[in-house]
Amino acid sequence: MTREQRLSMADAANTRAATLARDAERAARGDARAIAVPLAAAGGLWAQVASSHAAIAAAMTSTDDITPEA
Repeated sequence: MTREQRLSMADAANTRAATLARDAERAARGDARAIAVPLAAAGGLWAQVASSHAAIAAAMTSTDDITPEA
């Protein structure tokens, strides 16, 4: 997997985390308070996934290509 792919995956995971955070905030303010905590937890996990991909990308050079061996 290339650095650019890792950064793209980090961006996608970050977008998903932000969406879940907005959904959790909306649920906490409305009638769906029971689902606010699970939504917030899922958003936190996606934020960690984004952080992990970003950290891996930061450790890679632009020419690194990590491909799993068969």
